[in-house]
Amino acid sequence: MKLHRDVLTPQHQEYAKFNDPAEMRYLPYLMNFHRANYRSPVINTDRAGFRISHGPDGVTASAAGHIPPGPVRVISGSSTVMGIGATSDATTLASLLWSRHAPSTPWLNFGGRCYNSTQELLLFMLYRHLLPEIDEIVIFSGMNDLTVCRWPEWQQGDHGAFFFCGEYFEKMEELRAAHRKAKGRGWRSTTRPTIATHDDARRDIPTVIESAADLTLRHLDTWQLLAGPGTRVSYVLQPMSLWMRDARAPQEQLLFDEIDRISTLGTWEALYGDVSTPEVSQAFSEKVRVGCEKRSIPYYDLNPVVAAATVPDEWLFVDRTHYTDKGSDIVAGILADTLKLS
Repeated sequence: MKLHRDVLTPQHQEYAKFNDPAEMRYLPYLMNFHRANYRSPVINTDRAGFRISHGPDGVTASAAGHIPPGPVRVISGSSTVMGIGATSDATTLASLLWSRHAPSTPWLNFGGRCYNSTQELLLFMLYRHLLPEIDEIVIFSGMNDLTVCRWPEWQQGDHGAFFFCGEYFEKMEELRAAHRKAKGRGWRSTTRPTIATHDDARRDIPTVIESAADLTLRHLDTWQLLAGPGTRVSYVLQPMSLWMRDARAPQEQLLFDEIDRISTLGTWEALYGDVSTPEVSQAFSEKVRVGCEKRSIPYYDLNPVVAAATVPDEWLFVDRTHYTDKGSDIVAGILADTLKLS
């Protein structure tokens, strides 16, 4: 019997190949980024791993590939911006903004799968030299920052925890042990933790909200400095299914239940339920909104806006955080209207 995922969202088979852990591309500073020069009917990347955007009349662009003459716009974020769930490169947020909803200037996809706000900022810093004048930067994010800020205090450091940081700490501990052995000190076991488990004490939710908001705002300060006075920087809290509404489209309910059933890590509620409530979203949103106001950064929470513009049985999500093509199109249209982009 086929999985609902394979019937309703067959593109996920291609994302599974693209995200194969055996082919993960580890990079200095960023920890990891997408596979470079990847080719498939669903997802394609340039020489640096950026997903390719599609504009009007078949023109394409990417940060480390072809860029049309003139200024560009950048949309930054994690896997929702990168476009997990899209049936093709042409149906990501960046492509739909460029081809349909705000086509006056090319949009470049600066989404990074499993990125937090630190990595989103670093990705832009490391590749800014490839870009021409930037007209607009939209940071479309939030969920991953709340997720990783829940992890134990020993994983946070000065710049917050990040996905796969357990693997990083584990390998660094192995390296230290190897150096001790080489110096004749002999290997000795350590009680220093490396990978967090579900038994580890998680940070309390008020601390999570405060930490995620503080890191986001700290990074927005740097975004502004990098962008310069001629570029508008906006922050958009991404619409997420559980932040938006209680009701589910029939397809969403089938997919969500199936993901919970087959997940080897646990159900969504067990893994992320504590930061998936509207109350947490609203508390985080308010802290970031106030901080953005002090910095004169436009801030928008699109969760209530998208919820008001859609009906409960509209199929918008392929899982709890990633959009269908229709969902991306609706979100891109609302984003363009909200930011008054042409």
